[in-house]
Amino acid sequence: MLKKIFGIKTTDYNQLMKDGAIIIDVRTTGEFNSGHISGSTNVPLDKIKSKIKKIENLKKPVIFCCASGMRSGQATSIAKSRGIDVYNGGGWSSLNRKLNK
Repeated sequence: MLKKIFGIKTTDYNQLMKDGAIIIDVRTTGEFNSGHISGSTNVPLDKIKSKIKKIENLKKPVIFCCASGMRSGQATSIAKSRGIDVYNGGGWSSLNRKLNK
């Protein structure tokens, strides 16, 4: 209710996935290997700039996630600057719960 009153927009991640979105986890490879969302791809934040053209060429919505939302926020900014349809999914475990409702 407060979201409606204050005009806070929420993202329907399940709908994004139905629409063909991909999830890119920007944590380190070690973090990713210790647990991640099924079907997600690992592209560590320090590799995003070198992989941005490949991400752009996917021509799909992208949901970035990480441990807490900080690194995914940085990746989101980089992708937005390239005109990619992108969303900051925040922490991967939180995003995973939202996707499995």
